[in-house]
Amino acid sequence: MFGICNQSIVPCRKEAAHRSEMVTQLLFGEHFTILSETEGWLQIRTAFDEYDCWISNKQFLPVKRDTFKALEDHQPLSTEPVQLLYDKGQDTFFPLVIGSTIPFLKNKRFSLENHDFEFSGEYVVPDEKHIDRKKIISTAFIFLNAPYLWGGRSPFGIDCSGFTQLAYKLHGFKLPRDAHQQAGLGLSLSFVEEAQPGDLAFFDNEEGKIIHVGIVLEDHKIIHAAGKVRVDKLDHYGIFNLDTKKYSHHLRVIKKIL
Repeated sequence: MFGICNQSIVPCRKEAAHRSEMVTQLLFGEHFTILSETEGWLQIRTAFDEYDCWISNKQFLPVKRDTFKALEDHQPLSTEPVQLLYDKGQDTFFPLVIGSTIPFLKNKRFSLENHDFEFSGEYVVPDEKHIDRKKIISTAFIFLNAPYLWGGRSPFGIDCSGFTQLAYKLHGFKLPRDAHQQAGLGLSLSFVEEAQPGDLAFFDNEEGKIIHVGIVLEDHKIIHAAGKVRVDKLDHYGIFNLDTKKYSHHLRVIKKIL
């Protein structure tokens, strides 16, 4: 069985319970495979980053195998922090956040299994063959001051790896969901001075586990989600918080992903 997110943002849980930890979120138009089902809950594997989690069975739209396969092609993505989508069947509008998928869009209209929608907002069709570091940075700054939220993937709440994942997603590059998974990609750099804007910097805890990630900027700075999406200084020790005047994260490695 297959499904697609047909709501603005859907929480994805570690276990099949509303009280369970939220580990990620689905944005409108993101599709998935249904692995199993229990009372009121679906265990799913997301197509974009192959992440296993649980969602409420009231928060999705079933899709056919052919539709699921067609969704694997590059689809338009919403590029503004918040835009409106019109549901023709319900005669209602609801919000789309940046990074939401607008599948099969043509002439400002699209359908999902006989559900008709209209969208006249701003969007982009990602092209992984022409990834621009400057554009990734510009996209990252759209999230500036977004509050930190464990498992979040939107301007209304986002975590460190959700932030990097979405910034790259909007430009056609797939990153895994969690920071330690993202750290497995790319080429390691020996010195901070070798880093270019758009590279990813990873940080570990006292046990050596990677727990944080951010996007390298020019002039030895970094944009990352810690309390909120913010800009701080970066050096070979780690992140120097410009508000507290203290180091907040210990640098483990910088990876050249592009």
